[in-house]
Amino acid sequence: MSKTAIILGATGLTGGILLKNLIADKTYTKIKIFSRNPIDIQSDKIEEYIIDLFQLNKFEENFAADVLFCCIGTTAAKTKDKESYKTIDYGIPLSAAKMAKKKDIKTFVVISSMGANASSSVFYNRTKGEMERDVLGQNIKNTFILRPSLIGGNRDEVRVGERIVKGIMSLLNPLFLGSLKKYKMISPEKIATCMQKLADSKSHQSIFSSDEIVEIANSRK
Repeated sequence: MSKTAIILGATGLTGGILLKNLIADKTYTKIKIFSRNPIDIQSDKIEEYIIDLFQLNKFEENFAADVLFCCIGTTAAKTKDKESYKTIDYGIPLSAAKMAKKKDIKTFVVISSMGANASSSVFYNRTKGEMERDVLGQNIKNTFILRPSLIGGNRDEVRVGERIVKGIMSLLNPLFLGSLKKYKMISPEKIATCMQKLADSKSHQSIFSSDEIVEIANSRK
């Protein structure tokens, strides 16, 4: 059975890896990319839409697929204004989930963050938690939320502080054992692979911690 996927955030680190994975996956015959900037990957499978992601509803006619992958996200360092941060990390995923529900897309896979909690006193954790709560509230048949820890890999833009933290975390990773595994730095490849596998799974679980993401990515299924 051939499938169509939508990716939001394909120009990002994890989204770009996911896109390459889906291109190589014979299950997917069409991949729709909704982005504000063009991608630098060529494939006959790709159908690209350069849009304002805050206006997804204007592209309802093209928003048809079997699976929707949402890899949208920013950081406190990159988006210092809290209102702008919430518009991106809460607003876009929720808008996408509403569109998925309206267009009867059965599977929605979204990246959140470790520590997400709608009741948290920390703004960034609370924003992710509110996003999760309201996305789940759309009652899409298969909704999968990933809560990765610090994501490794090299981004196009220079983030000096992030590179320092990643360097420290790479040294500490071997110390995170047992219940602490979820705090290990995680590679974007593991996240992308997990997203791909969840889209093909029959899992009844909705939220996955960072160590569970790695476990799924490493599984043979």
